[in-house]
Amino acid sequence: MFVILGKKIGDKVPRIVFITGATSGFGRECAKMFAKSGDRVIITGRREEKLKELQDELSEFETFPLSFDVRNKEEVQKNIASLPSDFRDIDILINSAGLALGLELTPEALIEDWEQMIDTNIKGLLYVTKAVLPTMIKRKQGYIFNLGSIAGSWPYQGGNVYGATKAFVKQFSYNLRTDLRGTNIRVSNIEPGAAKTEFSDVRFKGETDKAQKVYDGYDPLVATDIANLIFTLANLPEHVNVNSLEVMPTAQTWAGLHIEK
Repeated sequence: MFVILGKKIGDKVPRIVFITGATSGFGRECAKMFAKSGDRVIITGRREEKLKELQDELSEFETFPLSFDVRNKEEVQKNIASLPSDFRDIDILINSAGLALGLELTPEALIEDWEQMIDTNIKGLLYVTKAVLPTMIKRKQGYIFNLGSIAGSWPYQGGNVYGATKAFVKQFSYNLRTDLRGTNIRVSNIEPGAAKTEFSDVRFKGETDKAQKVYDGYDPLVATDIANLIFTLANLPEHVNVNSLEVMPTAQTWAGLHIEK
């Protein structure tokens, strides 16, 4: 049983939690944390075999897998519309699907990498949010967590389009919250700094040695740190909304510019 701010939440009415990017990193740890607390979790991702692994790991808890690509608007709409009635009333949406590709400076960067980041980090988040919102609005309740980044506020070399996509996520989160005034739906933009997850392997396109060197010499954030923060916010009283939460490892100051090693 978890206790958050003195409030027992193990014996509670299960919430329905929809998580994108549940196959790795922040999304995976969020899925484990919410499921083990007694919530019912919809786990989604492109990699069906990874979803199956997670579902097997959480076999004693209530999970529902959906395999689709957030970049595909039709797939998003079809899969969310296909949810069974006992998983349809989504209480919490965690938009965790996202990626960075490469660290090339703007003149050398690949347009294809830029497009994939825009399609996933921006358009994918919009497609899922738009599809989930009607039920939340109808029920006048819900909490949306968008995974941003400190890169949305602070520049670093090679973070060009990735940082721009996360700046979009930040501003969209603020405007979404404004648009939803009066609906009782909360919105938080979560902005992690340097975090050691599969994210770095993706950024360096499978060059694991290069990806691991990013974290040499200091203690980065890990996925459970961010999952814990989201879980804590989700259990605050309903009249409390944390608009944004910027978090870094102690060794870091701003956007990779100052890391103690």
